[in-house]
Amino acid sequence: MKNASGPARLPRSLLVLGGTSPIALATARRLVARRTRTIWLAGRPSPELAGAAAHLRTLGAEVHTVDFDALDTDAHEYALGKVFAEGGVDMVLLAFGIHGDQAYDERDPPAAVRVARTNYTGAVSAGLTAARLLQNQGRGSLVVLSAAAAARARRTDFLYGSSKAGLDVFAQGLGDALYGTGVHVMIVRPDAVRAPARPGHRVPPLACTPEEVATAVELGLRRRSESVWVPGALRVVTAVLRHLPRALYRRLPL
Repeated sequence: MKNASGPARLPRSLLVLGGTSPIALATARRLVARRTRTIWLAGRPSPELAGAAAHLRTLGAEVHTVDFDALDTDAHEYALGKVFAEGGVDMVLLAFGIHGDQAYDERDPPAAVRVARTNYTGAVSAGLTAARLLQNQGRGSLVVLSAAAAARARRTDFLYGSSKAGLDVFAQGLGDALYGTGVHVMIVRPDAVRAPARPGHRVPPLACTPEEVATAVELGLRRRSESVWVPGALRVVTAVLRHLPRALYRRLPL
């Protein structure tokens, strides 16, 4: 019998929806170093996507690129179906999304709608399509990149947070719907991802790197977790914040 926490939990083939995402690429690199041999990077054609594919090839993986646009939901069936037709896919990583500019988007409803359509509507379309294809083959993992911002609205990013909250609830329900089918759904909720240091820029205390998220994803796959917080302490912090009285919560520098 194979160890439930061993290499058998890690994918040999990986489809990344959002092929230029720093977290997705860090995860792909980590999985290639363990077990993954075939990768499809799905995204809009660009030098960045081509460069990411070339880099992963230098690590020993067979890498393909696939045209994919989160907002073009009519094309999701074709794009994902094309990948699955090439052979089994062990893991789909749903990693696309945009943060937007809260201060600007509040005054520009079409820009706010683009955030919502990308992070939620596009993810629902791609997530349901991937789930059905995984279920048809009777196995595989769907890893959904959510965010700690989904737990409770914050003045500074409630447009982004609300779109991720919708995605998070969707992924929870999808995981329940697929329970017992052989398809595993795992939600990953990182705090802010640490960017290169800039003068005068305050780094959130629980900020993490793409590599730290990738490490957590690997551990979650080995354990077959349903949700992963990065860092782990974020689970407790978020639980406390979620239950603070609203008048007190408003005063926090979040």
